[in-house]
Amino acid sequence: MNTLGIYIHVPFCGKKCGYCDFYSVCYSKVQAELYVEAVLRNIRHYSDKFRTVDTVYFGGGTPSLLTSEQLGNIIAEVGRSFALDPHAEITLEANPNTLTPEKLAELRKSGINRLSVGVQSMSDAELKLLGRTHTAERAARAVCDAAEAGFGNISCDLMLGIPSQTPESLTTSIAQLTELPIQHISAYILKIEDGTPFDCGEVRSSLPDEDASAELYLLAVRELGRRGFGQYEVSNFAKQGYESCHNCRYWKCSDYLGIGPAAHSCYGGKRFAVPRDLDSFISSDIQPAEVTDEHPCGFEEYAMLRLRLTEGLVLADVHEHRSEIERKLPPLIKAGFVNFDGERVSLTPEGFLVSNQVIERLIF
Repeated sequence: MNTLGIYIHVPFCGKKCGYCDFYSVCYSKVQAELYVEAVLRNIRHYSDKFRTVDTVYFGGGTPSLLTSEQLGNIIAEVGRSFALDPHAEITLEANPNTLTPEKLAELRKSGINRLSVGVQSMSDAELKLLGRTHTAERAARAVCDAAEAGFGNISCDLMLGIPSQTPESLTTSIAQLTELPIQHISAYILKIEDGTPFDCGEVRSSLPDEDASAELYLLAVRELGRRGFGQYEVSNFAKQGYESCHNCRYWKCSDYLGIGPAAHSCYGGKRFAVPRDLDSFISSDIQPAEVTDEHPCGFEEYAMLRLRLTEGLVLADVHEHRSEIERKLPPLIKAGFVNFDGERVSLTPEGFLVSNQVIERLIF
């Protein structure tokens, strides 16, 4: 396939969340302008008019801190440097507090056609525990304003395993979220990353234990499915036809090019990563990149990524490993972790909870 996805890492935040380990720095208007100039020259550097870009994803950080003009300039440069599919999925991650009706109208004009809104919870108490600066009402207003501005593809983040979260509070969040005009939900179990402010005894002791977190996850799978959001990946749920095209590139070993500090790529037959250093990115003519894998997407990686998807792994696609995988299946099926129809291996929701162990058993 000659298609390509482009990921732009926007490393600016108004306020760093205590649980977040993604690379970001405090927003500065001057630095943002220099950053955008660096993004534009890197897009030109990788220019290839024979590659059709069908997904663009602005991640972060808080990409919605950039102006609509800056985002539009980046999209326009992608169109000049590559063959940009007129129906490309162009996603912007956004904090609810940055989304006004005026900004949303400008974003639509800039070329953004999909929003990923960092809601996390519809409980104000849980949002406060997470250190989020928006309220549930503000998040709902941002989503409704986005729909009124013409966005027909809206995703919301939902956090599971928040300190003091209960099955009842999660069910309420899911009910309120799914009543909004959205088509996709990413539901993640809160993980405490080393070195973050949440990496302390006080926070760790307030988290649901492993069994309680598992129950919250399985509850989310059931409730979202009941409300029309089918699970298609470990942490992702969508109404039919609204799966994230860009993220599916990662799980299907399709090419993507990452631009910006901390961005990763699978491009040109290699995996490479840009250092987590904004100043270095801005000052370099071309972003520095370290090769992390000379031969990506071999059997083990391909199988591991496919098993993250509910559609699973088709054994005909890995025929040389088929007999070995089939030999390992019976105990995993009996335990309720795996489904197998004779051709396709897929993990159950219970299997997703222990996916690392199940995948290791199957393919390593």
